[in-house]
Amino acid sequence: MAYIATLGKLVLTVPDRDAAKMLRADFSVVKFTKVGKTSLIMSLVSEEFPDEVPLRAEEITIPADVTPERVPTHIVDYSEAEQSDEQLYQEISKANVICIVYSVNNKKSIEKVTSHWIPLINDRTDKDSRVPLILVGNKSDLVEHSSMETILPIMNQYQDIETCVECSAKNLKNISELFYYAQKAVLHPTGPLYCPEEKELKPSCIKALTRIFKVSDLDNDGVLNDNELNFFQRTCFNTPLAPQALEDVKNVVRRNMTDGVKDNGLTLKGFLFLHTLFIQRGRHETTWTVLRRFGYDDDLELTQEYLFPMIKIPPDCTTELNHNAYLFLQSVFDKHDKDRDCALSPEEVKDLFKVFPYMPWGPDVNNTVCTNDQGWITYQGYLSQWTLTTYLDVQRSLEYLGYLGYSIIYEQESQAAAITVTRNKRIDLQKKQTQRSVFRCNVLGARGSGKSGFLQAFLGRNLQRQRRIREDHKSFYAISTTYVYGQEKYLLLHEVMPDFDFLSEADLACDVVCLVYDINSPRSFEYCAKVYKQYFIDSKTPCVVIAAKSDLHEVRQHYSLSPHEFCRKHKLHPPQPFTCNTTEAPNKDIYTRLTTMAMYPPA
Repeated sequence: MAYIATLGKLVLTVPDRDAAKMLRADFSVVKFTKVGKTSLIMSLVSEEFPDEVPLRAEEITIPADVTPERVPTHIVDYSEAEQSDEQLYQEISKANVICIVYSVNNKKSIEKVTSHWIPLINDRTDKDSRVPLILVGNKSDLVEHSSMETILPIMNQYQDIETCVECSAKNLKNISELFYYAQKAVLHPTGPLYCPEEKELKPSCIKALTRIFKVSDLDNDGVLNDNELNFFQRTCFNTPLAPQALEDVKNVVRRNMTDGVKDNGLTLKGFLFLHTLFIQRGRHETTWTVLRRFGYDDDLELTQEYLFPMIKIPPDCTTELNHNAYLFLQSVFDKHDKDRDCALSPEEVKDLFKVFPYMPWGPDVNNTVCTNDQGWITYQGYLSQWTLTTYLDVQRSLEYLGYLGYSIIYEQESQAAAITVTRNKRIDLQKKQTQRSVFRCNVLGARGSGKSGFLQAFLGRNLQRQRRIREDHKSFYAISTTYVYGQEKYLLLHEVMPDFDFLSEADLACDVVCLVYDINSPRSFEYCAKVYKQYFIDSKTPCVVIAAKSDLHEVRQHYSLSPHEFCRKHKLHPPQPFTCNTTEAPNKDIYTRLTTMAMYPPA
């Protein structure tokens, strides 16, 4: 009667390039009586065949420097005679790799692999995350023939089987190789990458490698030229390819497919073929090295550590993109602006975001930044949107830069290197100078006062153009550049919803405030006055009153003071007349003034 004699547990501690990474694996060995699993463990440790074999080996730790993968290995033996089935099931459920041992000179032990052990293991493991299996044919010293002819059909039938190793505990044949393959099955598993039945890469692997190809295709011409291939090689393997080696790689592809090489460069099909070839030849580690360098985990998902690197942002500090980040984003724009019109068409935007798992920009973005006459995002608008995202949600910006491969292309530790955290705003106020490049203006006013028009006018849109904006495509933000004393700065306008009874800290936190009222509506100014007196009268944040719709007839405001009197009493600038009902683009002087006040607030 067949039984599980022992179950050995491996805890693998793997040195990761970015951080220490713990990998845990159960080395589970199922066997007939005396197929020699415990002997295998003891032979590995002592490097000699044991004269006496106990029911269960003591716990063993094999140091990293004696294993091919440089991984410390902790082995815990299991014995049916000393431990319960429930303990066995617990070990199986925790396993990352399981070795099934059979005797090459015992047909029944081979049959039991499929009739008992694999079904038992599958019953105890989750269907969506099956454990890799390694078949171990022990006692090869007792036969002159190989069991591979019998085992190969089993390997083809069960995709969870990584490989088969024939060994001998007695003469130490392939003992270290067995443990090497056990480690490799954890570190470089086949399952997520390749489907043996179809003999092709799995969809999730194709998706990941396609993103890697697109990120590495620096000029976006659909092929990896020699420079791009060399950069890719250095990035992943820390060494360039010699010219002849590059040619040899391309020749391998040419011999196997007609469209793998184009214009002497490697196409996406050729790139995928090479990785299929690596896997079919047992060089999984090559593909895994590439995947992990580009941020992927064992499930072929980008890791949280890759997408969201740690970045510390103290209170009263803001986040901006630095010079290198803007250079990188400029290169991404140029790479996708195929027609060189300094704007991204909808197709070009779609192509740019193919390396993302979702479309990050909705139609509201086109009404947040500058566009051309066709409504396409211009180069300036593109950089503005990135600036906005970094200011409002730096984690989102880090994620987006991760998808684009910033840290890889610019050879940085993480995309956190793209971010500048500004100094505390209070220090800027004390020193009366700032190095910040982005300033926030919150725009408040009653409904219908002209806040949305004020935002859109900043983007160069008059009232006629604004009327073409769909309601569901409207944005509460507008961002563009202004120039203050020759310095380019970003001004971020945020339309705050009119709720006098509750304004959050986010509604109040800004560098300058715009209080907008409609000169043609008699109760419009009252809201501005009340908001100012409740929230800003004792604040150091500069405030500007905007007399919107100045092209219309001005009516008397139903408030105790006129807007001019109110501004005079509270030492504010007089109301600034403003209209977007113009033939050409609205005047932008007011926005420069707002930026100046944000940079140099009055004492």
